Amino acid sequence: MLLLLLTAVLGWEVVRANMTAEARSEWPWRLELLDMEPLGSLLAVAAGAVLARAQYARTVRPMLGWRADWTTGHLRGGVPEWQVGLLNGGSHTAVIEAYACRVVLRGEDPGNTGSWTDVQGAAEILTGAGLTVGEDFQLVTMGNFPLVGTGSYETTMLGAFSRRFVDEVEALHLRVRVVDVVGDSHERILDALKGARSTAYQRPAP
Repeated sequence: MLLLLLTAVLGWEVVRANMTAEARSEWPWRLELLDMEPLGSLLAVAAGAVLARAQYARTVRPMLGWRADWTTGHLRGGVPEWQVGLLNGGSHTAVIEAYACRVVLRGEDPGNTGSWTDVQGAAEILTGAGLTVGEDFQLVTMGNFPLVGTGSYETTMLGAFSRRFVDEVEALHLRVRVVDVVGDSHERILDALKGARSTAYQRPAP
């Protein structure tokens, strides 16, 4: 904002400088905002600060990614589950400031992607469709949760879903918005069931 303001002032003064003395004696051209020399110095300092801030923001920017695989351990009975996890591959910690879910059940109009809701709202939709919490799915509530830049592939679990869930839910999107150490926000939308129906990743039922 400061850089834009100083640029606008510079433009004003350049226009005034190229006008006749008679024109500069009339309103509004007689309005002198700032001398060109200090204005140039301020503009150079502001531009340097903006560039330095942008470079630092790029350095500390989180690198959000996700991974999923068929495994066991979070659903009752030890059944195969499609487990989805989020990771921050950046070098600094980011904090989750918003987290939302969007459910599309099998048979619904693919063009009707539904509305975003919280984990509780998503669970109500899923249980209303006959799915059971802890048996068919497990969703994790995320709020002000710090995602540490681990530098590894260790993920934070977002959810676990049974084969029945994969069969009866067309899509489950998870929207994650984080804020980094300089206050910038970054948002990612994950297709949590992407790859779950690929036979190459399904394990035989026990």
